[in-house]
Amino acid sequence: MVLTVVAPSALAQDSGGAVGGERLGRTTVQVAPLAGAPALPSELTGRSWLVADAATGEVLAARDPHLPLPPASTLKMLFADTVLPKFDRALEHKVTTAELADLGVGSSLVGVKEDLPYRVEDLWRGVFLSSGNDAVHVLSHMNGGIQRTVAEMQERARALQAGDTKVLSPDGYDMDGQVSSAYDLTLFARAGLHNADFRSYCATRTARFPGGMDKLTGQRTSFDIANTDRLLGKYPGLIGVKNGYTTNAGATFTGAAERGGRTLLVTVMHPESQGKVYDEAASLLDWGFAATGKVQPVGRLVDEAASPTGEAEAEVLPPWSRPPLNHGSGSGLVPVVWTAAVLGTAVAAWATVHAVARRRRTAPAPAHGRGGSSGIGGHGRGRRHLTRRARVLLRTAARTRGPRVPR
Repeated sequence: MVLTVVAPSALAQDSGGAVGGERLGRTTVQVAPLAGAPALPSELTGRSWLVADAATGEVLAARDPHLPLPPASTLKMLFADTVLPKFDRALEHKVTTAELADLGVGSSLVGVKEDLPYRVEDLWRGVFLSSGNDAVHVLSHMNGGIQRTVAEMQERARALQAGDTKVLSPDGYDMDGQVSSAYDLTLFARAGLHNADFRSYCATRTARFPGGMDKLTGQRTSFDIANTDRLLGKYPGLIGVKNGYTTNAGATFTGAAERGGRTLLVTVMHPESQGKVYDEAASLLDWGFAATGKVQPVGRLVDEAASPTGEAEAEVLPPWSRPPLNHGSGSGLVPVVWTAAVLGTAVAAWATVHAVARRRRTAPAPAHGRGGSSGIGGHGRGRRHLTRRARVLLRTAARTRGPRVPR
């Protein structure tokens, strides 16, 4: 491993160089230790790797992080960044035969079956836990098709300033010319972890997945699936995010871990053997936590590009970015809250009408035969107005409850 150590005075980044800083465009290992800094792990065989602070974006150390390499299933992080916010997790979709066609030979599958309904949240568990290309294809067709999804993923990569990435398949299946980099994959993970659903799915260790129909009972079956990320549940504080492997790409892994209130991101691509990707990722995370305050950054993870209006796009979670819905619940909180507000207003108006009526029955007659001093009109005009208003609000509530999303 070739190591380049630069004195602190030479750490200024060249804005005209590689994305994230000039030093990140170099092919040798980059690190800027201060006094007392721990040494980098000695057994690092990944062709490209990077470790960074998720909050500040500071890159603590890297080796050739912009090297374009086949990403394998780590590209599914970009797929999730692009498509996950579009569908309510409780939405149910019936899978067609066409949606499962053209899966690559040897694809990893979760076991989606045609002519059966699946919730969106189950499909996403199939993507994150089993790296199921079948689940990716179904979600892509729901999004308008494979080619549209690929185009949107490429556009999302551009917005994240991930210029090393070329998307040809939404699932990361090997295709000539499809590449990403350790730097870009880290950007995808950082962006995804801002979404509560993304964070929940990538942290899930096991789940039940819908199966086929039992011919004897006529009931839907289910089976267990487990996350193929070997560090999840074993490395202290690991959050996720995604692993991948193909013969062509070798092993790829992007992970995030939290310790002492600090979250680090690590990406390792194409080490000498598949199993080493986890060992090397873990050793880089250990080093990163030990190096807190003892190294200067050698670059940074850039923020999402500004929109055409000149303002960065706000990271707003969709209404369904929340824990899974309980069985039998409705399609979301927004219609329920709105209906409750309208009904509450109607009830308040009805109560006001009756309170005014009671006061009128007990109050002395007005001095000159005119309406009382309540300010809502004389001789019942205010009462009739409020009664009409209450009826309108009740009708509005009935209309706005809307259809329930099928489960």
